[in-house]
Amino acid sequence: MHKKSLMRFKEIVRIFTFYGFGYIIDSKFNKHGNSPENLRKAFEELGSTFIKIGQVLSTRPDIIPEEYVKELSKLQDSINNEEGFHNIKRVFKEEFNMDIEEAFQYINPNPIAAASIAQVYEAILKDGREVVVKIQRPGIDEKINMDIHILKKLLKLTKFDADKMLVDPMEAIEQIEEQTNKELNFVIEQQSIKEFREYNKDVACIYAPEVIEKYSGHKVITMENIKGFKITDIDKIEKYGYDRYDIGRKLALSFCKQIFDDGFFHGDPHPGNILIREGKICYIDFGAVGVLSDALKKSLNDAIIAVASRDINKLVNFIISVGIKRGKIDRNTLYMDIQYMLDMYLSTSIKNIKIAQLLEEVIEIATRNNIQLPKDFVMLAKSLLIIEGVIAEIAPELDILDIIIPFVKSKNKYYFKEELDADKLLLGLYSFVKSTSEIPSKLVELSESITQGRAKIQFEIKDVDKTTSELNKMVNRIVFGVVVAGMIIGSSLILNSNAGPKVKGVSLIGVTGYIISALFSLYLLISIIRSGNLK
Repeated sequence: MHKKSLMRFKEIVRIFTFYGFGYIIDSKFNKHGNSPENLRKAFEELGSTFIKIGQVLSTRPDIIPEEYVKELSKLQDSINNEEGFHNIKRVFKEEFNMDIEEAFQYINPNPIAAASIAQVYEAILKDGREVVVKIQRPGIDEKINMDIHILKKLLKLTKFDADKMLVDPMEAIEQIEEQTNKELNFVIEQQSIKEFREYNKDVACIYAPEVIEKYSGHKVITMENIKGFKITDIDKIEKYGYDRYDIGRKLALSFCKQIFDDGFFHGDPHPGNILIREGKICYIDFGAVGVLSDALKKSLNDAIIAVASRDINKLVNFIISVGIKRGKIDRNTLYMDIQYMLDMYLSTSIKNIKIAQLLEEVIEIATRNNIQLPKDFVMLAKSLLIIEGVIAEIAPELDILDIIIPFVKSKNKYYFKEELDADKLLLGLYSFVKSTSEIPSKLVELSESITQGRAKIQFEIKDVDKTTSELNKMVNRIVFGVVVAGMIIGSSLILNSNAGPKVKGVSLIGVTGYIISALFSLYLLISIIRSGNLK
């Protein structure tokens, strides 16, 4: 195993170096070859683990720059090599201690999909039900864990300027490791499907496949085969007489429910994972899901209302309350960034906002201000970006905010009623009365402090040293100019009176005074020009 790990280590170093990322291992290599396209190519050549890492990174604009996010997004469909069916059968047998042919009446040996972790096959159960079987590639868990272990070693050998990085690279790779290991455990995906079905059991137009528990385990999932068509297949939508606007509206409402009601949303809702079958919008592939706590759900609710009402303070409070502080935070700078963002998006009409773009802007502002937002919030922004793109394709006239804001506003009526229970109302009334009763004594205390000279007003002047230095320069130049002017006037008086030693009948002292004044004047003019403050 150690020999295998060493060989893989050398392979990773070789490929990274070839594509211009050798500086990750050794600083002597050129640092200018690290283009987004080269990173994608390196990941593709390194295989399943790095393709999965690239796919995860493409959903994390809080970790990598936007140009890398766009390029790595191309890895979503980059798996071309299929694992042999004889190897896949071995995985099934290890999981259930039976041959795959014993479990199914029929299974097609040619996969209908091949991803970095698993392959998907169509099959028929003994009772005649049509299913799909998702089976992991053999040894993929060991390969991924070995590669991540090697990456951690490489990171330990690499020197990073921690002050210039919002996210610690080791922390980022550990987050990727955690997410990847979740995706490797198909029991978690089964639970996610069941949870989604439970949340949407009373929603007539939303559906998710039934899990066949008998043939589902840690490395295999067997589930109902949903034979529908992609939600963006416009030809089939029109062929079967569906209303495109209605589909877009129901999709938007479904996602609103997932976010603001359930706190449980599909983490990868691209068109291949959303199908239409028999009048229902069917979600498939729950390898990535987001979970929002009650506190984060409420904060998001408040944030949407803040956007609609242009409340900058609420948005600032939202970012600070849900984020993790990664350095010094200047609240005034954060306020101005949010104000500029809202002015840019909301200067004319609320319809100008693209909700996903707005959330990505919030992530960027938080990053600039040393705040790291929760990974589930980042996943939500990415999911909304995908959903917004899907809606724009099938119903371009539909604005997703036209759905989200009324949905949130309607919910706020219920939030208001729920929060105004008797205990909270009495506690709030007590706090109000107590605070009000203290106002007269506070006013008396303030007036006594003023009359007795104990009151102090504290001013904060930013960059006071720089301001004082500039003020000193200004005063020095004024004094210097006055001295030069005095020397010119004095020299003129001496020349007029023709006093002192003379050369050819002209006062030597007066002429010398003029020459020194001219030199001082030239020096003063040059210093002003160099300072850039001539205007």
